[in-house]
Amino acid sequence: MKKKTRILLFLFLAMLLFISCRKKEELREKKKIKIGISLYDSYDTFISDYMKAFDGEVAEKRSKGYEVSVSRYNAARSQALQNEQVEEMLQNSCDVLCVNLVDRTAPSEIIDMAKKKNIPVIFFNRELVEEDLSQWNRLYYVGADAKQSGVLQGELIAKDVLEDGEGENGAVTLSPEVDKNQDGKIQYIIFEGEPGHQDAIMRTEYATGTLMKESIPLERLGYGIANWNRAEAQSKMMQLYSEFQDRIELIISNNDDMALGVIDAYDKIAVSKDNRPLIYGIDGTKVGLRAVEQGNLRATVYNDGRGQAKALFQLAFQLASGEETKGEEGGIRKIIRLPYSKVTKENCAEFLEEEERDSKQ
Repeated sequence: MKKKTRILLFLFLAMLLFISCRKKEELREKKKIKIGISLYDSYDTFISDYMKAFDGEVAEKRSKGYEVSVSRYNAARSQALQNEQVEEMLQNSCDVLCVNLVDRTAPSEIIDMAKKKNIPVIFFNRELVEEDLSQWNRLYYVGADAKQSGVLQGELIAKDVLEDGEGENGAVTLSPEVDKNQDGKIQYIIFEGEPGHQDAIMRTEYATGTLMKESIPLERLGYGIANWNRAEAQSKMMQLYSEFQDRIELIISNNDDMALGVIDAYDKIAVSKDNRPLIYGIDGTKVGLRAVEQGNLRATVYNDGRGQAKALFQLAFQLASGEETKGEEGGIRKIIRLPYSKVTKENCAEFLEEEERDSKQ
């Protein structure tokens, strides 16, 4: 009897040991993940800062004993090249793909390739068309609401344009600081990111739409397509200034880099700060925040790239490792959007301090 009991005890302990080793092996496997990333343009200032924050999340996970491998590609604004990069990442057995689309209207080839391999795809920053996101249940999006950024930019402008910050019974009094020629309307120029790009369209539409809701009389002198790029914006601004010169009272830019390009142009033309129009951006990049602090950029709208990078990494890790965090509706959220914030000279120090603190971590 004792011998039989010893045998049973031995078998029980052996089974426990087997289960323990199996669990340890499973845990070890779960701690190894491979993430593939393709960027529309790695030289974009906002995307560059975004990826630095993403790298910080990767480093933190690695410090906890996880083996996180990241393969990163620059599509250099070519959708064809990005498609090739996605194919290569799939061939290299990435567990999850993070794609910053070049052309938001052309994700189908990427989706088809990932679907065949059953590899989830997280699109980020540049939102694809809603119908495309519903093509497959393993597609996700991390970003922000472009409409909100336009509304907030419009509100920032309206506060500065209106005398005392508000209109009264539909009749408005414009600030002489902005309406320099005192003609009762604001002459402005728009700097747009890309032709047909959703964020550019929404930011422009809702910024100007917000001003119209405030009954602010507007006259658009012109616009420049500068592809989110500082150097292109500088060149466009030089051309526009030669045509309109001091008639320009307001410049609305879809992002900080183009707004900074406008500032560069005014520096090159040697127009004093007092004689420049008010210039507004969106994104709240480090260079943009410093320009607000220095009074060169009137205001910007903070796009929480660090928060988005954290959300992107967490989602990628969950999908790659099989860990599933329950969301409000009982599963991983298909769409994650973080809110924008207004930034003026009065509060930009808070955002700069936070940026500096995070960069040191």
